[in-house]
Amino acid sequence: MICYRLRCANDHVFEGWYKDSSTFAMLRQKGLLSCMECGTSAVDQAPMAPAIVGRGRSDAKEVPEAAPQAPPPAGTHSIAAASAPHTPSVVPDALLGALREMRREVEEKCENVGRNFADEALRIHYGEAPERGIYGEMSETQREELEEEGVAFHNIPWVRDTDS
Repeated sequence: MICYRLRCANDHVFEGWYKDSSTFAMLRQKGLLSCMECGTSAVDQAPMAPAIVGRGRSDAKEVPEAAPQAPPPAGTHSIAAASAPHTPSVVPDALLGALREMRREVEEKCENVGRNFADEALRIHYGEAPERGIYGEMSETQREELEEEGVAFHNIPWVRDTDS
């Protein structure tokens, strides 16, 4: 996992956790990420201080932070968990807990239609299937098709639901 410090065009600063840098780049390129505080998709990496761990030591030292940058140009995209710069590090855990609770609610109250999500959403939209909450997976092409057809849906972060 990699943590990026991000800033949106409205100057909200927050963190984002990604599997690796290529995952972050792919999500950013596809416009699937946004600021959780204001909703804008115009966000980019902000300067951050890396943690440096010395040999044989378990505690990290922070390197002084770089000077702040101007907000990124419009059209740049990313996502992350909202976290104010002065907020303690407990926020990412609290956010992860909230995302897990959201997942439990969706699983409890909606039907998992798996890879048939786009087809079933269209059937519901056109009255060919009973109206109900559904969740599942869709491709980028299917997402674009649903948007063109005016089908209401939301992409949500699907975090692992663990007991640990």
